[in-house]
Amino acid sequence: MQKINQKKMKASKGNTYTREREFLYTFNAGNQCFVLTVPLRFPVQENASHLHGHLMLLHDLPCFIENDLKQSLSQFIEGETIKDHDREAEVALEAVKSGEVDMHQLANAWAKAYTETTLEHARPEEPSWDEDFADVYHDLIHSPASETLLNLEHNYFVSISELISERDVELKKLRERQGAEMDNVMQELGKSLTDQDVNALAAKHFESQQVLENKWTSELKQSTAIQKQEYQEWVIKLYQDLKNPNNTSISEEIKVQPNQLRESIEGNGRLYEEQRQLEESFTIHLGAQLKTMHNLRLLRADILDFCKHKRNHRSGVKLHRLQTALSLYSTSLCGLVLLVDNRISSYSGIKRDFATVCQECTDFHFPGIQEQLEIVQQVVLYARAQRSSKSKRQNDSVNRNGGNEDMSKNIERNQSNILPGEFYITRHSNLSEIHVAFHLCVDDNVRSGNITARDPAIMGLRNILKVCCTHDITTISIPLLLVHDMSEEMTIPWCLKRAELVFKCVKGFMMEMASWDGGISRTVQFLVPQTISEEMFYQLSNMLPQIFRVSSTLTLTSKH
Repeated sequence: MQKINQKKMKASKGNTYTREREFLYTFNAGNQCFVLTVPLRFPVQENASHLHGHLMLLHDLPCFIENDLKQSLSQFIEGETIKDHDREAEVALEAVKSGEVDMHQLANAWAKAYTETTLEHARPEEPSWDEDFADVYHDLIHSPASETLLNLEHNYFVSISELISERDVELKKLRERQGAEMDNVMQELGKSLTDQDVNALAAKHFESQQVLENKWTSELKQSTAIQKQEYQEWVIKLYQDLKNPNNTSISEEIKVQPNQLRESIEGNGRLYEEQRQLEESFTIHLGAQLKTMHNLRLLRADILDFCKHKRNHRSGVKLHRLQTALSLYSTSLCGLVLLVDNRISSYSGIKRDFATVCQECTDFHFPGIQEQLEIVQQVVLYARAQRSSKSKRQNDSVNRNGGNEDMSKNIERNQSNILPGEFYITRHSNLSEIHVAFHLCVDDNVRSGNITARDPAIMGLRNILKVCCTHDITTISIPLLLVHDMSEEMTIPWCLKRAELVFKCVKGFMMEMASWDGGISRTVQFLVPQTISEEMFYQLSNMLPQIFRVSSTLTLTSKH
């Protein structure tokens, strides 16, 4: 008898429970008997088929034993593995019986693992109220009840407008009274009163204004919360009634009589009339091989005109936002680029005006503007903390090799602010013509005449268009000159140069969009300030078709 020895087959180093056993295989070749001895370390990590092939080649074994060797090797590995599992199970059971392992804790761990990995036994996901309400609203706004919904929103809008008017009147009276008091004090300054008296009165006036503003802020917040709850409950009830085939009074429920609609006072300053005076529209085709048609519009308008509620001139009461409501939960959303400073707030400039418009009508679908800004601020702080930690590690490494002052300055700057070219997004359902606002940070450099295609503001526009592609925003309004208001340095050459830069960059970005979304038709609106002259507007209008490929009309005539 001849013995064929095999070196040890190593097991995985990561397994702590290992045993070595010998696999014996006997076969006859002619008058000789051979014994194959293979030391195996269990658990065996190598595939049995691979191990069998390795043995056949290594020892040049005859082919007539190939199948029998493979079967014997597989049976040996399987049997020994089962024995090891049985031994481990016995040890685990003894540990439970002896009290070394908590039985209840073990049962809970098994139950949790089972429910998490077995779909049919897992708990169903609880439905989201926001998702349910969105589905219900989408169905109703595309039904005969749409006019009722808009009229109800209008009534709520009038109610909030009246509260805001009362607040403005009360604040105006307080400021007038305080102004008169301060004038009287200033007249007595240096006579019977000192600077300390003036400062004390100013502090008292400021405190009174703060108390009054906080009172109205709290009242408006409470009113909008009540309106939102009432509106959502009414929408759900209406939807349930519409689904009930036995309800015969549903037609009366969605019918709104003219005298039920509330009119706000014409002189309260809350009626916004459409002020667009100049507008040009173009149809273009972009793309190398597969061309996509897009719509371009050049408008002279205030950017907040797309946010303010407008009246239907014929009825005088219905909100001019039916299309916006119809597309609220769709793949055809409307966006707006708002140019802001580096502070995430709503206390000054265009940000304050935008927040005022947002607060004039309750948002029944999304959080309020202040709540959204607070969330954005938290995200920015977290992102800055992560970036600062990484920059600090890099800075320490660079300083050891020679130092870098620029990186140190970057770490020390205000972490709550954003950089030029960065933007944050707010969502809205209560604005006239937009669903999404892109708040793009720009600095004073945009007022100079030497910015290039690599300027942060231009790159911010590119990133905004990319977001539009990935989030179904098919209409976007962009300030063409990257400013909301004209100033003295913005001459005709300045305007033409800036418009040419933005036109060309946007064209390039739109051609990139074809690779981002496969080529979807979009509408891009270029806005210029209302104070721009008609001559300048028409010069920009003539420039646009020279940069973009404008579709030409064909006139078909008959030969006869």
